Amino acid sequence: MKENMLKFYLNELEYDNRPDFLDKYLEVPCLKRLKKIGYFCGMDYASKDVYNFKEYITRFDHSVTCALLTWKCTKNKESTLAGLFHDISTPCFSHVIDYMNKDYENQESTEEYTAEILKNDEYLLKCLKEDNIKIEDIINFKKYNIVDNDRPKLCADRLDGVILTGMAWTKNISYNDITNIISDIDIYNNEIGFKSKNVADKIIEVSNSIDIYCHSREDNYMMELLAEITRYGIDNNYISYKELFTSNEEELIEKLKSVDDNKLMDYFNKFENITKEDIPYIEMPYVKIRDLNPLVNGKRFK
Repeated sequence: MKENMLKFYLNELEYDNRPDFLDKYLEVPCLKRLKKIGYFCGMDYASKDVYNFKEYITRFDHSVTCALLTWKCTKNKESTLAGLFHDISTPCFSHVIDYMNKDYENQESTEEYTAEILKNDEYLLKCLKEDNIKIEDIINFKKYNIVDNDRPKLCADRLDGVILTGMAWTKNISYNDITNIISDIDIYNNEIGFKSKNVADKIIEVSNSIDIYCHSREDNYMMELLAEITRYGIDNNYISYKELFTSNEEELIEKLKSVDDNKLMDYFNKFENITKEDIPYIEMPYVKIRDLNPLVNGKRFK
């Protein structure tokens, strides 16, 4: 029996042969919090009839794989660390909080805390000082095109998101696909692309299927429901907005479920047990479109 896909993916990215400088940064406290922040926006705790993820993947996992992809493409410490810490301000339930903030299209409403979180981590500051790296060089991750790039271009964050989501949610990426994708990556004008059209085809196929899932009635209803639960908890002082960025999902859900509030319990009962057939019609918000048009041999795919 093969190892789980995340471990296989890490092996393809040569995690065991990662650069030595990276090791101490994997122990940064604010980064380790992401080990209990799921990649799929709190839906690991939702009804199993609506979500049936193949594996539990965290924002920490995504941070590591994004950093390894960046290192593979750049062999540059600053951009690799920017990739490692690009999601540091991810709150509990991730993009559900963007829904709560009515930021459906860009889904960037929580990134304002990135600088504050990084600047307040003393262990991180110590590591950066040892390596003579300025903290500003990792805070502003958007200045590195390999880490973050405008759509429809490809970057480490976007490519990694396609691979992880294809592995665990849409389930249309195989072990062979992972090997083929990683071995086919090439860099053209400071942008991630591929040598082969068939690999680009696969990435676009998976990305399109993710877009369908993210624009489905079921996903949007569940995202809105968890956003409503979270807002209700904040409005009633059961949790604070700041806790979303300092706590983890397991702690926050336990805290909310321990409250003696019948309305909140009804919310959770629906969130955890609703069936696909029982999800009502909702007016769909204009959710971010995940269009991709990667380079193949230096030329735009389409």
